Amino acid sequence: MTEPPNETLSLKVLIHDFIQNRFATKTEKLAADEPAYLKLQEQFAPQTWLADAARRVSQLQVVTHSLKAVHPDAKGTNLYVEPGSLDRGSLIGSHCLPSDFQGDVVGNAAALDVYKFLKLEWQGRSLLERALDQDSELVDALSKNSEEAQEWMCAFANIVEPKGTPSSHARGKQVYWLVGDEPVDNANYHLLAPLYATALTHPFHARLSEARFGEHAKAGRKARRDSAAFEGGYSDYLNLAVQKLGGTKPQNISQLNSERGGQNYLLASLPPSWVSRDVTPPLRTESALPHFGRRAPVRQLVNDLVSWIKQNMQEDERRALSGKAPRKTYQDRDLHDDLTAMLSDELLMFTHELHRLAPGWSKDSECRLVTAECYWLDPGRSELDSDFATARRQSDWHEEVSRRVAGWLKNTLTKRLNISLGDPEHEFWANKIELVLEKFRRQLEDLEDALRDDDGSLLGDSP
Repeated sequence: MTEPPNETLSLKVLIHDFIQNRFATKTEKLAADEPAYLKLQEQFAPQTWLADAARRVSQLQVVTHSLKAVHPDAKGTNLYVEPGSLDRGSLIGSHCLPSDFQGDVVGNAAALDVYKFLKLEWQGRSLLERALDQDSELVDALSKNSEEAQEWMCAFANIVEPKGTPSSHARGKQVYWLVGDEPVDNANYHLLAPLYATALTHPFHARLSEARFGEHAKAGRKARRDSAAFEGGYSDYLNLAVQKLGGTKPQNISQLNSERGGQNYLLASLPPSWVSRDVTPPLRTESALPHFGRRAPVRQLVNDLVSWIKQNMQEDERRALSGKAPRKTYQDRDLHDDLTAMLSDELLMFTHELHRLAPGWSKDSECRLVTAECYWLDPGRSELDSDFATARRQSDWHEEVSRRVAGWLKNTLTKRLNISLGDPEHEFWANKIELVLEKFRRQLEDLEDALRDDDGSLLGDSP
C-alpha cells in the first residue's frame, strides 16, 4: 500500500498539473513532431515556465482600486488596499468587503495566465496568499533551489505592490478638496486623484445581476404579474444604467472587468422631483382650469382617458367592419367610471388647495377670473365683503362651474384626439366624449354638494 504524498508534494503536483494543462491547451492542434510543439514543450517545462512567470508577473498588479477604469489610456498608480485597513465609515465603501474578497488585476493582458496560476487554491488558501505570507511549503514546491524559489515567491508577492513612484496622469481625474476653513487660501486644499473601486464593483455587479436575472427574482416577478402568493421577496433597482468599459476589449481595463464583459452598473443618482407645496392664486387668466389641467395627476388622467377612447373606438371600428355591434363590457365601464371619478377627486383637491389661500385674494386688481370662479375658489372673501357674500348666495355659480369644467374637458379631449366634432365621419368620437362628460357631470354633482357644504360652514348656514 503506497503512502499518501506529503503536503509539499501535493502542492507541487497542483502546480505541475496547472502548467501541464496550459501546455495541453496550447498544443491541442499540433502534432508531437512539429517544431512548434517541441518549442512549446521546452517553454512549459515546469522550472522554465515558473522562471518566466516570475519575470512576467512584474507586468501585472493586483489592485482594489484601479485607474484604467477612469480612462483606458491613463498610466498612473493603481492601489491595493486591504479593506480591513480602511476607516469604517457609515456609507457603503470598500471597507465593507469581507476578508475573502476578490482582488482585480491590471496590466498586460497577455500575462493574465500568471494571475490564474496565483489564484490556484491549496488547503483553502491561494498561492498568492501563501506568497504574501512567505509560506515555506510554497518555497519547497516551487524549486529544489531554495534561493531561486525564494526569489520567485518574492516576485509573485510583489504583484500587489504599486509599480514605480506613486503618480497621477493627464488622462486621470483630479479634484481639489477643501480641508480647511478658508476656500480662498490654496493651502486649505488637498489635490485628490480618484480611483475606481474595482474590488467593490465586482460583488455589487453580481448582486444586482442576481436581482435582475436570477431564478428567484424571475419567480417573484411572475408571481406578482399573476397575483399569486410568493415565498420571500425580490428587489428592483429603478433607473439603472449600464456603463461599458473597454469597448470590444474589456480585458484591457482589468481582469474582473473582462469577466463582467465590460458591464458596470450605475445606480440612479438623480435630484429629487420636487413638487411645490406653494399654491399661487390664478390671477392673470379668465379661468383657473388651465392651471388645473397642468397638474401632473390630471395630465396623466387625461392621457388615460384619451387612450381609453382610442382603444374603444378602434375596437368598435373593427367590429363595425365585420358587421358586429359595438363592444360593451363591465370592465370598460368600470375603468371609465374610475377615471372620471379620479378626475373629479383631483378637481376637489385643487379646490381645497385654493381655499387655503388668504381670503380675499380674488379682490386683487390683477385678478381676471370670471365671477363664478371667484365664487368657487375664494369663498373666504365673503367674510370680508358683504356685497360679495350676498351675490355669491344668490348665484348659481355651482352650475356654471360645472359647465365650464365640462367644457374644458371636452376641448382638452378633442384637441388631444385631433378631431372635429362637427365632422359626421367622426360622430362616434363625439358620442364617446359625451359619455365621458356625462359620467363626469355626475361626479361634479357630488363636488357641488361638497362645495355647498363648505359654503354653508363658511357662512355659518346663514340665510
